[in-house]
Amino acid sequence: MEQKAIVLDDAAIRRALTRIAHEILEKNKGVEGLTLVGIKTRGVPLAKRLAEKIAQIEGVTLSVGEVDITLYRDDLTKNNENEEPELKGTNLEGKLDNKKVILVDDVLYTGRTVRAAMDAMMDHGRPSQIQLAVLVDRGHRELPIRADYVGKNVPTSQDEVIGVKLQESDKQDEVSIYTKE
Repeated sequence: MEQKAIVLDDAAIRRALTRIAHEILEKNKGVEGLTLVGIKTRGVPLAKRLAEKIAQIEGVTLSVGEVDITLYRDDLTKNNENEEPELKGTNLEGKLDNKKVILVDDVLYTGRTVRAAMDAMMDHGRPSQIQLAVLVDRGHRELPIRADYVGKNVPTSQDEVIGVKLQESDKQDEVSIYTKE
């Protein structure tokens, strides 16, 4: 793949997450009953960063859970020699019953990842509400899902890919558009 453009650099990512944190607090009138859940892999560090920003603003640390959607995908791919799906594990602190869950991911595309994450979370309780926060919304939805909080809307073609690099896993913060070859 060839890099076409850098959409967000480290400073732009930091500003977007700060704005999303403020929007979450404003919409929910504070932190009461809130919990953050990151979709593995890159949604988890983004959820942790949002929790840090919210703690700086409100002085309250929210719990951050992790959800693995592997077994809930409708397009399950098998990534190892014995044809078993590669599981990354779900870690949710306590039950989600009656909580307002902010589901966090890096890129919203078809909506299938978000649907799978909601299915996975329902195995751990029934939240009173699920809201979605994404760093990038690139369009092309196949399911009726929309984000409540968006860092940046990036219109793309089907021949383009959004690549997200985060310090925690890639040693740099950057969102780029790539063209498929």
